[in-house]
Amino acid sequence: MTATMTADAFTRLSRRQLAWCAAQAIPDGSYVNLGIGVPTLCANVMPADREIVLHSENGVLGFGPAPAAGQEDRDLINASKEYITMRPGGAFFMHTDAFVMIRGGHIDLALLGAFEVSGTGDLANWTTGDRRFPPGVGGAMDLAVGAKAIWVLTEHTNKNGEPKIVDACKYPLTAAGVVRKIFTDLAEIDVTPDGLLVRAMVPGLTLESLQAMTQPRLRLAEDCRTISAPAA
Repeated sequence: MTATMTADAFTRLSRRQLAWCAAQAIPDGSYVNLGIGVPTLCANVMPADREIVLHSENGVLGFGPAPAAGQEDRDLINASKEYITMRPGGAFFMHTDAFVMIRGGHIDLALLGAFEVSGTGDLANWTTGDRRFPPGVGGAMDLAVGAKAIWVLTEHTNKNGEPKIVDACKYPLTAAGVVRKIFTDLAEIDVTPDGLLVRAMVPGLTLESLQAMTQPRLRLAEDCRTISAPAA
């Protein structure tokens, strides 16, 4: 993990810890799509006491964590082209059927990465306009409007230290006003009609320091908690 120092002394969550935080918040009985990047790590840290059915737009339903070394099956991968295992009762099928599930409103929750998220829940996650990095639409646009809820998993700031949670996205939108919850390596934030509500923060971080790394105004939930994630 990388330590980040300001007036506060705090440590950012690792990618695996970030995925763990999001996974613990998923309700029992949910059908969940895991998007490319950090969201796919959630498959490895799902709560054992809940039945959560994982979906991937390349045509898999009911998959589990990554296989042990040497146990990989080249026919079983997720949207990130990473190896997966199958849960009892799981199935794989044409990707067209996977998109029927998405467009038909059968996915309860989609966990997606993002380049930017606005304070009103606008999502930009398919292109930065940089010609060195081809756009990656994938199933994001379908998920953004087809899933019943959208949560974003991302670093709180970009590589230049600039906020990724912004007043208005400068990158082309994937969809407008769809994000309901944001998990970053610093905090858990709800997107509400009254603005952004901070539900949890890493130890040692204050709202003032978090605000300095966030463009939209933040409010602190009365029951805001300190994040306690297992060591990566």
